[in-house]
Amino acid sequence: MSPTSRDLSHLAPRDRAEVLAQALPYIRRYHGKTMVIKYGGNAMTDPELQAAFAEDVVLLKLVGINPVVVHGGGPQIETLLKRLGKEGRFVQGMRVTDAETMEVVEWVLAGEVQQDIVGLINRAGGKAVGLTGRDGAMIRARKLRMVDLNDPSVEHDVGQVGDIVSIDPGVVRALQEDQFIPVVSPIGFGEHNESYNINADVVAAKLATVLQAEKLLMLTNIRGVLDKEGQLLAELTPRRIDELVADGTISGGMIPKIAGALDAAKSGVKAVHIIDGRVPHAILLEVLGDQPFGTMIRSH
Repeated sequence: MSPTSRDLSHLAPRDRAEVLAQALPYIRRYHGKTMVIKYGGNAMTDPELQAAFAEDVVLLKLVGINPVVVHGGGPQIETLLKRLGKEGRFVQGMRVTDAETMEVVEWVLAGEVQQDIVGLINRAGGKAVGLTGRDGAMIRARKLRMVDLNDPSVEHDVGQVGDIVSIDPGVVRALQEDQFIPVVSPIGFGEHNESYNINADVVAAKLATVLQAEKLLMLTNIRGVLDKEGQLLAELTPRRIDELVADGTISGGMIPKIAGALDAAKSGVKAVHIIDGRVPHAILLEVLGDQPFGTMIRSH
């Protein structure tokens, strides 16, 4: 049987010690720092990748790094909508969310998906706690005004999709101090107690900014941002991002992901990385290594 991604028994003891020794400078560098991880894509649905993700998050916590997980759940929402005979619709990468769809979003994100992630982390030896934006009055939101990318005079009504007004990280910080791992569902609340579906990439980016995170890691289903020839772009600047949106290289659901990452980089998050969640232990490969992995967003 070939060794799995989590099995080092095929290595000699000296080689195993070398692997751990090479990780030490990174552990020292990031000890006590916060890292926000946007969890989505295949990493959420493949059992081996789920286990590797949970182990990565628990290991970060055990070596003194503070992970905060923000999750999506698009495929799971889509599955339930289809069962109800309802078809999902998107505008510029955002899910159109009427009242019925909002009920499904809350049930899936704050229920099924969140509890699955909490269970995975707890089974791997961590102590995870699930939160929505309502807990601790964390994410205040308002209805998103979506202006058409091609015609600024046109505004799309996408229903109960939220734009973040403010984030109060108090409940997250309290959990971190008690050695818990927060798992955040991207649901906010408005001034009349209405619920809002917020893009998980946007929540992760804003939360990373408010927490002054050392890193924001965004797990995707691709190697990173690719050019038109399919080649990985190791770094992106604001000017290059504008060019890629203009020529259609960056489109659909990648637009809010890149926009959120760029905002975080401009707002003081030291490193923002879009990485391939299909690779087992992608988080550890990024955090505890020197080799470039995925696409890094720079603010200048």
